[in-house]
Amino acid sequence: MSMHLSDALQQAVFARLSSDPDLAALVGAEIHDAAPPGPVPPLYVAIGPERVADRSGAAAPATRHDLSVSVVSDAPGFAAAKAVAGAVERALTATPLAITGGHAAGPWFRRATARRGPGAHQRRIDMIFRVYLAEDE
Repeated sequence: MSMHLSDALQQAVFARLSSDPDLAALVGAEIHDAAPPGPVPPLYVAIGPERVADRSGAAAPATRHDLSVSVVSDAPGFAAAKAVAGAVERALTATPLAITGGHAAGPWFRRATARRGPGAHQRRIDMIFRVYLAEDE
């Protein structure tokens, strides 16, 4: 198994983030899998990219996914982006994800990087979450 359940993972992450009321209060429907087309909203969440590693055992195939979720803001400081990042973390780590065709352990927060730019007022926080996936038998 390698990328077999990757799409199901992305769908589950999107569904979890899109249905979280605390996150919706901060970004509305601005949750995407890439930078939104057209005029970029002042604050949004983007899902992806992801690193996948085989973690199969003798009895069952499994994968480890390190999934990136980014918060992008055009506010002059980090406060808005950090509030959204906290809401993303709470939404994703509250309970295990429901994965179509498999089951998940996690996600767990691994790390985050906050940085400025490239625009004068742009702020970006990239968070990494770890999830282990295995196919349903």
